[in-house]
Amino acid sequence: MPPPSEPLTPERILAATEEVLRRHGAAKANVVDVARALGVSHGSVYRHFATKAALRGAVTQRWLDRTTALLAEVVQGSEAPTAKLRHWFAALFEAKRHKAGDDPELFATYSVLASEQGGVVDAHIEELTAQLLSILQEGVAQGEFEIADPPVTARALFEATAHFHDPVYAPEWSRPDAQTAFEAVIALVLRGIAADRS
Repeated sequence: MPPPSEPLTPERILAATEEVLRRHGAAKANVVDVARALGVSHGSVYRHFATKAALRGAVTQRWLDRTTALLAEVVQGSEAPTAKLRHWFAALFEAKRHKAGDDPELFATYSVLASEQGGVVDAHIEELTAQLLSILQEGVAQGEFEIADPPVTARALFEATAHFHDPVYAPEWSRPDAQTAFEAVIALVLRGIAADRS
């Protein structure tokens, strides 16, 4: 238990919530458990998060933001657009695969939370699609991609690759041929948007 003098912050509450979720799962974890883990009253937790739903939404957002931040580094990198797009999808697949494989109980818990937090998940998807759009626009500007409508294409690419990032497909990510299948889909995607340089 942390010392009582340590200030109670939203970040501390979210970290404790994640540990409580890992131990108890989404169905059994509650605000009282989080408060107990922090050595405070549940009223103290409610001063930062007005409802249980708000706390669950914030911890889901924190979990999703880890992936978004990782991918943002790829977007801001200096690779050529084609290499960057391949890298972005590979990083997304690897991040999701690690979350599912390294801590399957917590991944299952967050999958439940994500299904409850539609707005949080929708915002996450919009952010990822915006990252894709940025790469596509860079590729068009540099003559690597030929795309009539980059926003529509960004959304289409995200949906076309869902098999490699949508949690519903997580059981298939550990199959021996998963990486080969991923690479084949990404190669097809890249061929489909490549500018004709003949």
